[in-house]
Amino acid sequence: MKRLTLSALLALAVLTGCSSSDEIVPDVPPAELYSDAQLSLQSGNWINAIEKLEALDSRYPFGPYSEQVQLDLIYAYYKNDDLALGQATIDRFTRLNPTHEKADWVLYMRGLTMMAQDRNFMHDLFNIERSDRDPEPARAAFRDFKKLLERYPNSLYAADAQKRLFALKNRLANYELAAADFYLRREAWIAAINRSQNIQRTYPDTEAARQSLDIMLQAYEELGLEEPINRTKQLIELNP
Repeated sequence: MKRLTLSALLALAVLTGCSSSDEIVPDVPPAELYSDAQLSLQSGNWINAIEKLEALDSRYPFGPYSEQVQLDLIYAYYKNDDLALGQATIDRFTRLNPTHEKADWVLYMRGLTMMAQDRNFMHDLFNIERSDRDPEPARAAFRDFKKLLERYPNSLYAADAQKRLFALKNRLANYELAAADFYLRREAWIAAINRSQNIQRTYPDTEAARQSLDIMLQAYEELGLEEPINRTKQLIELNP
C-alpha cells in the first residue's frame, strides 16, 4: 500500500510540474542545465539526469527545451524503472502534443513502460512462473503496440513492436489457460469450457490454445456430452 501511495504521489508531482530536485540542482542557465542532463543520459547516470531534467521541467515549463526535456524524462524514467512517473509523463506529453513528430516513439515507450509493469523482480530472479498474475499491464502494452502498428506501420519501432506483440499474446493466452485450469481443478466445468473457448477465439495460434483443448475435453467428459467430446477429440488430432 505504501508503494502504491508513493507512486501516485510521484506521478502527481510530474503532472503538476513540481519537483524536489529544484532544491538540489544548482540554479544555472537552462542551456547549461540541459547540457549537463544530456551528459548524464549518455553516461547512463539516470538519477542524475532525472534530477536535472525535472528541474528544467519545473523551472522552464514553456522554455525552448520543454518538449525534448519531457521526451528525455520518459526515457530516463523507463531506464531507471520509475514506471509510474514514466507513464504519467507519457500521458501528459501525449495530451499536450497529440501530433508530435515523435508520437510513434512516445507510443512505443508507453508500450515498453506498460510491459515493464508486468514484470516482477523476485519472479524474474528465481524464474518463477507468473502466468496467473493480473495481466492488465500486459493488455495495455498489447493495445499500445497494436495501435503503433496501425497508426505508424512504417515506424522505426514497428518491427520490435511486432515481436513484442507476439510475446504479449502468449503471455495473455497463458493467463487465460491458467484460469481455465483453475476452474477445471475446482470442477467448474462450464467455466473451464468457456475460458478455453475464449483462448481459441482470441489466441488461436498459441500453444495455450492447443493445451486448452485438453481442458475442454476433460470438462466435456465430466459433463457426459458425447458430441462435444467427439468434436474436441477431432480438433486435438488436427492440432497435435
